[in-house]
Amino acid sequence: MSQDSANAGSVHAGQGSAGKTASRSPFRQTMSALLHDKLALAGLVIVAIFAITAILAPLLAPQNPYDLSQLDILDGRLPPGSHSASGVLYLIGTDDQGRDLMSAILYGLRTSLLVGMSSAAVALVIGASIGLVSAYAGGRLDAFLMRIVDIQLSFPAILIALIFLAILGQGVDKIILALIVTQWAYYARTVRGSALVERKRAYVDAARSMALPDRSILFRHILPNCLPPLIVVATMRVAYAIMLEATLSFLGIGLPVTQPSLGLLISNGFEYLLSGDYWISFFPGLALLMLIVGINLIGDALRDILNPRREG
Repeated sequence: MSQDSANAGSVHAGQGSAGKTASRSPFRQTMSALLHDKLALAGLVIVAIFAITAILAPLLAPQNPYDLSQLDILDGRLPPGSHSASGVLYLIGTDDQGRDLMSAILYGLRTSLLVGMSSAAVALVIGASIGLVSAYAGGRLDAFLMRIVDIQLSFPAILIALIFLAILGQGVDKIILALIVTQWAYYARTVRGSALVERKRAYVDAARSMALPDRSILFRHILPNCLPPLIVVATMRVAYAIMLEATLSFLGIGLPVTQPSLGLLISNGFEYLLSGDYWISFFPGLALLMLIVGINLIGDALRDILNPRREG
């Protein structure tokens, strides 16, 4: 009797723990898995530090790189650890225009994160909507929309962005628009593939039998089940958008000179690399590299965690 009671108690305890695990929301389960992954945790820490420092840049930066009155051309190309004539310490040196590199990097991070996240968010909304409608409608509309996606994906993203910026000119809003145009097709293709599978599920047939509107079926029933691959793609595309913005700014057609981004800071020091002034490009490049690596670590972990074929 006592052994049976113990077995029954262990069964109830197991069921209770399983119930608690099952009752946790998918978001909490994903965050728990991320925090238990060392590489993902490292990526989260890197991105969090960069995001916080970028948000608090006006408070943390010793200089406002946008304010031309604070710049002194005589302080240009000072090595790390140098002091200005007024006694200001430049921890990692200055660029050719006399900007404190630490301040410029902090403000450049704000620009890079703003451009990358906002363009990815808008492209996600547009691409996901097009992908859902294409998969749900099928037929000629699906074929027409997917041919547009195929044409979009057949061109290199940087070429499309170059054409748009050549027409629109420089500016944060212009580069965000160019990145949206280059990215929406990836989300549309991803969501369509998942929605085609979900469209055949029993819950969609049940929703149709209840005469629910198509909008409700699409966005309240099908879309939530397409989120796992969409989240993974969105994370990777944020890193790609930041890298593409840096590339365009490096080429001199992204952001104006008066609004430094990481790519523009790297470009400013490129011509001085062979003359020994390595720090002008090295430190902004290091910050860009760490940011992209951190985001990619999170994206890789999310891909493994949200993979439906993952064991366990």
